[in-house]
Amino acid sequence: MKPFSLVIGLLSGALLIGASSVAQEGSSSLNLPKRGDTYVIDLPTVLRLANAQNLDVQIARERLVEAKASHTSAQWQFFPYISPGITYRKHEGRVQAVDGAIFDASKGSYAPGVTLGMQLDLGEAYFRELAARQVVEGADHGIAAQKSESALVAAQSYFDLLFAQAAVDVAKEALRISTNYQDQTEQAVEAGMAFRGDALRVKVQAERNRLAIEQSEQERKLASARLVQVLNLEPTVELTPTSDEIVPLSIVETNIALGALVRQAVANRPELKQGNASLEAARLAARGAVYGPMVPTIGAQIFAGGLGGGTGGSLGNFGDQQDYFLGVSWRIGPGGMFDSGRTRGTEARAKTSELLVEKIYDEIARQVVDSSVKVESLRRQIDMAKSALSAATDGLKLAQMRREFAVGVVLENIQSEQDLTRARLDYLRLISDYNKAQYDLARALGRNL
Repeated sequence: MKPFSLVIGLLSGALLIGASSVAQEGSSSLNLPKRGDTYVIDLPTVLRLANAQNLDVQIARERLVEAKASHTSAQWQFFPYISPGITYRKHEGRVQAVDGAIFDASKGSYAPGVTLGMQLDLGEAYFRELAARQVVEGADHGIAAQKSESALVAAQSYFDLLFAQAAVDVAKEALRISTNYQDQTEQAVEAGMAFRGDALRVKVQAERNRLAIEQSEQERKLASARLVQVLNLEPTVELTPTSDEIVPLSIVETNIALGALVRQAVANRPELKQGNASLEAARLAARGAVYGPMVPTIGAQIFAGGLGGGTGGSLGNFGDQQDYFLGVSWRIGPGGMFDSGRTRGTEARAKTSELLVEKIYDEIARQVVDSSVKVESLRRQIDMAKSALSAATDGLKLAQMRREFAVGVVLENIQSEQDLTRARLDYLRLISDYNKAQYDLARALGRNL
């Protein structure tokens, strides 16, 4: 019992150590700099991890492995199989002789040996192998499509995190402005130069800014959690962007005719290539249903071994034995020639695949148009928001100057501060949306992200 208990203890300890290492793997394998309790990450790292660790990409890779295995199985149909074994037969009771006489007999036989067999449906196997090859090609394009989609989601999640961090900074700046004004107002109340109600209004605005900071921090943590999920990291990992500054990116030139952009997308998008591969596989299956049964099925079998036995339970009389079989046949009816149901079914599947490819083409064209429109519109909106931000900044400065000369009012300062905060958030949000639209357009055009 003691050695057994020792083994159990060692195994339990190994399992605990393994569980601990798995729990720490998400953080130790990141190799990212840390800022406090959070990991600092940038956009290139996000895109790299999206291609390496995203679960959807890993699923697409396994589908390719499955398709290759199916293709290998289709190729092996052209080769014979080997069946080693032994057969024992025993008979008791009535039996009929070759000349027709019936009598009682007790006999047995055994035949050990190896069977080399082959049943080759040449036509079916040929078209099946071609279709399996197209499935492999489609799965390969499927990986590229999933990588592009995962990179897009990861990039957009990163921009959401970047905006959430910037929103925290804006809220903190708004709190700084309001608390400074609150201190000045309290001093003015104590000196008898301002009303107590004005100080309360300023205090309310300061508390609202503190609430905005808490809400922004919450959104930042939620954005981090969403990015962690996309990158398939340890759920307890918290990410923070490398830079808190949001700037417009320019990764796609949009001064190109829309028709040219659509043609570029059609030529590059892996989804369309994947759809065409599936369509070709369906067409090959349809042709195989029509022409495959016309090619004969070849069956061959060679047995090499021995035969022994005799009357009663005798095991003697053992000697060599060889059997040879070769046959050629055609199948007519269900599963063979003139199976109209099977033919119509495969043709319908091919037509469905053709319609799906057309649907993919329409979807790609729509994505290009939508993304291009968003990029152009957001570019103009950024200019408008920048102008509004400049006006809001000047408005707050003017309100502060009026306050210094004792001609301003509390509500004017509060409203100016609120206008500036909203203008900053609008400007940053539009830049974030613009960057996301840029990546969306790049994905729509089939470019590597």
